[in-house]
Amino acid sequence: MSFTNMLNRLHGQPESYDKKSKYRFGRTLGAGTYGIVREAEGPDGRVAIKIILKKVVRGNERMVLDELEMLQRLKHPHIVKFVDWFESRDKYYIVTELATGGELFDRISEQGKFTEKDASQTIKQVLGAVNYLHQNNVVHRDLKPENLLYRTRAPDSELVLADFGIAKTLGTKDEVLTTMAGSLGYAAPEVMLKQGHGKPVDLWSLGIITYTLLCGYPPFRSEHLQDLIDECSACRVVYHERYWKDVSDDAKDFINHLLRAKPEERWTSEQALAHPWLSGKNASDHNLLPEIRAYLTRARLRRGIEMVKLANRIEALKMQEDDPEDSDMPKDATLAADQTRHFSPSRANTSDSDRDGASSAGAPTADGSGGAGTGKRTLSKTIKGAIFREVVLAKVREMKEKEETLKLTEEASKTA
Repeated sequence: MSFTNMLNRLHGQPESYDKKSKYRFGRTLGAGTYGIVREAEGPDGRVAIKIILKKVVRGNERMVLDELEMLQRLKHPHIVKFVDWFESRDKYYIVTELATGGELFDRISEQGKFTEKDASQTIKQVLGAVNYLHQNNVVHRDLKPENLLYRTRAPDSELVLADFGIAKTLGTKDEVLTTMAGSLGYAAPEVMLKQGHGKPVDLWSLGIITYTLLCGYPPFRSEHLQDLIDECSACRVVYHERYWKDVSDDAKDFINHLLRAKPEERWTSEQALAHPWLSGKNASDHNLLPEIRAYLTRARLRRGIEMVKLANRIEALKMQEDDPEDSDMPKDATLAADQTRHFSPSRANTSDSDRDGASSAGAPTADGSGGAGTGKRTLSKTIKGAIFREVVLAKVREMKEKEETLKLTEEASKTA
């Protein structure tokens, strides 16, 4: 046993904690209720490490073990690969491959052309992964464009399905899940209505993704939960002439079989895979790029606000760390949140000198700040604008509350 290992044992660290020294942590990739995801340089290249606070999942450790067991068992070309896991006194670490090719819509927008035929082959890759999951009795439950990533920057890179944090393995084929899951806008009606759900929820989400990919906007657009539930339950899918006139009937038929309000009427992954649209034969060469770029423009404000929420989640997690001396949280939560959107994977390759402790220019260091030679990093206009809006809205709410309080006081005085 090495001196470092002995020291770790004396500090009460579990045996597997020794693996942590193999990884040099970099930028923040995301954060949720239970922990944070960071990029790291490992023995065999760059990886993503999900760091879960034990304190936050206390009493619900089975959730972490289920995710670990699931990731180790799933082996498919369109599913992110499991690499390793280890733990410390206060955290679990799950190591997976790092998909560096970018998110689905972002990557597409960089291309010179993206046709309906290309869309059919993209959806075919995702559906292949979903079908594999369902054959293994796994429901992903959070299918959305942000979880569809390209493995590398290569033009012919495979698309991979990521983030299995709320995925569930069904004990029996008839088992239903009852907890709220998924992301607003992609969650099936039965999830929002808490009626119990299973594999069909993934097909609904895939229907939403396909519709959006082909026209640049989602089929159901209500901003308030109850309105969205009503809209999804009514399930009236409209194909507006202006955006859909050049899209094939096959594509619309494919979507119609997935977007069914009743889960038992929705096609299974096997049925969907057999649909002629996925062969690409009848798909048009209509270029979808203008619609996709318009979608991304509309999404920028939403993403900026998401960065503000992400920074708040990171701050909340920092406050809950039991072992701040061995912190895995970035020092500057706002800057770390901004870097999740503004970092080019093609510039992120780490040199040998980096592994010796010197950061390459522009690469984020372990505390989430900019690397050597970059100077003080400025926040993007998007996140600055989002922060400004959040502050303004908070001030407006505060003024309204004061006005209401004053009004009630005046009314009370008159009554008295």
